[in-house]
Amino acid sequence: MDGNNMTSYSDFTLTGLLIHYRASGFLFGVLCVIFFMAMMANGAMILLTHVDMRLHTPMYFLLSHLSLIDMMYISTIVPKMLVDYLMGQGTISFTACTAQYFLYMGFVGAEFFLLGLMAYDRYVAICHPLRYPVLMSRRVCWLILASSWFGGALDSFLLTPITMTLPFCASHKINHFFCEAPTMLRLACGDKATYEMVMYMCCVMMLLVPFSVVTASYSRILITVHQMKSVEGKKKAFATCSSHMMVVTLFYGAALYTYMLPQSYHTPIKDKIFSAFYTILTPLLNPLIYSLRNRDVTGAFKRVLASCRGACTVTTEES
Repeated sequence: MDGNNMTSYSDFTLTGLLIHYRASGFLFGVLCVIFFMAMMANGAMILLTHVDMRLHTPMYFLLSHLSLIDMMYISTIVPKMLVDYLMGQGTISFTACTAQYFLYMGFVGAEFFLLGLMAYDRYVAICHPLRYPVLMSRRVCWLILASSWFGGALDSFLLTPITMTLPFCASHKINHFFCEAPTMLRLACGDKATYEMVMYMCCVMMLLVPFSVVTASYSRILITVHQMKSVEGKKKAFATCSSHMMVVTLFYGAALYTYMLPQSYHTPIKDKIFSAFYTILTPLLNPLIYSLRNRDVTGAFKRVLASCRGACTVTTEES
């Protein structure tokens, strides 16, 4: 038992996204670009929804919080990766690994729920437009947001203690770029039955239920759109729905592979690729697909730029 405890609380080593040293410089540059683009795009979305009164609607309220979640959970993973590539080492302490695991599970869990509830928002807006102000009131929006955060927090508080109290008596070399649940489980020894049962319950609650809501909502939306008489309206709605579904399928699909497929289907390379899709690429794609391609958002961006130029001109004239 003492040996297990000592190995459990020692440092881990992350191998990174690519093991080949020659590719580390290129990967460092790519990750830097993706990280800063994701932070700027999501930050711009949050700023615009708070500054422009025309974006004070339920949809943009939820989108701004989606951007906030994206910024927070990409920040729990990518900065550590960048430091590791810069320093040429991947050591992470047991405490830091636990903190990363806890924060990541909370943020990504909140996004799972929020994306499902946002699909419901679009269903109400398109299929029941007259009842939209009632069904998506400000109180309902706050309830949606609170339930998303509660679901993510519940996931963190359930899985983190169970995972990180397992004895890691095998190798402490994590063949991954962050402390992800399935990878940590492969390093652990001892009885994993409790963990697997709780993980299965969390996956059903976090993944299958929200994904079912997304699928049902967009199915109803597509049926309603198909019944429209306007050809232009159909094209616009189909283009919007298809881009949304692409991002959602990428996000949920990668997560379903990671957490619900049996371990026999997993390999370290596949795990890294699928994890990169929903932890690194999705925070960049979300603001581009959901928000910045939207005419309301681009209009708000132009108005903010115009007001900034006007303020700068006045300041220059006064000085």
